[in-house]
Amino acid sequence: MRLGVLDVGSNTVHLLVVDAHPGARPLPAHSHKAELRLAELLDDSGAIGPEGVDRLIAVVLDALQAAEDKGVEDLLPFATSAVREATNADDVLARVQDATGVELQVLTGPEEARLTFLAARRWFGWSAGKLLVLDIGGGSLEIAYGIDEDPDAAVSLPLGAGRLTAGWLPGDPPDAADVKSLRRHVRARIARTVGEFSRFGAPDHVVATSKTFKQLARLAGAARSAEGLYVQRELKRESLEAWVPRLAGMTERERSDLPGVSEGRAGQLLAGALVAEGAMDLFGVETLEVCPWALREGVILRRLDHMVTG
Repeated sequence: MRLGVLDVGSNTVHLLVVDAHPGARPLPAHSHKAELRLAELLDDSGAIGPEGVDRLIAVVLDALQAAEDKGVEDLLPFATSAVREATNADDVLARVQDATGVELQVLTGPEEARLTFLAARRWFGWSAGKLLVLDIGGGSLEIAYGIDEDPDAAVSLPLGAGRLTAGWLPGDPPDAADVKSLRRHVRARIARTVGEFSRFGAPDHVVATSKTFKQLARLAGAARSAEGLYVQRELKRESLEAWVPRLAGMTERERSDLPGVSEGRAGQLLAGALVAEGAMDLFGVETLEVCPWALREGVILRRLDHMVTG
């Protein structure tokens, strides 16, 4: 069947259309995305303003049309941290449903982490052993660890690249004192969770998902996305540590000229790099591998699993 996943994230609204059936890997058929940056549209009270809601509704309507055009039989719509943590989340969800007919399922942070972990486990298989999975979104950082398909530990921290950029790095280029303060904040938040994972022992394989990690790996010399999904892409902490001060000294425009960095994500890249560096350091990770599959694929896989068991 042809499934559509509508992901209302903190940076983008992304419709992924796949041809899928139980027991087979989902085959991408179409991708439709729009930059929205909901994590940066919150007002001082933490609410998504009327303009942001109007833009969200317009983007969802566009995605619905694309899903219809591509013959989607079943649409799986969900929202992540930007909607989840908005102080007016219920009102936003009601307005979207009234205007579009779409009832967005709001995933909790741990649910995000668990679904992303499922996607990574299916991608790498059982031979990867104990997995530690890191995912940096626009609004949050997800961390999950385990040896099965359901992780032993899964947490979500408010350390998304968009959220941190808007709240901590107003300058372009950012002020050195602001960068230092953000670095300290990021590491303090991550350090509180390390003990929850270290009691399970060292992972056999460390995996990262998300656009942020893909761009950082590309800067460090990983293969371009055009070379395909099945090329192994790694990020070494040593390379990342060398890039962080360079990114801190650049303007958003200068970062957008770097290989693999999109214009829409350039402003968030430094904050994302500080989170990635902090996580790798505090978890003792020297090298991680970038996984092509992430949350959207996890949602699809869970849906297919339910088709089998239901």
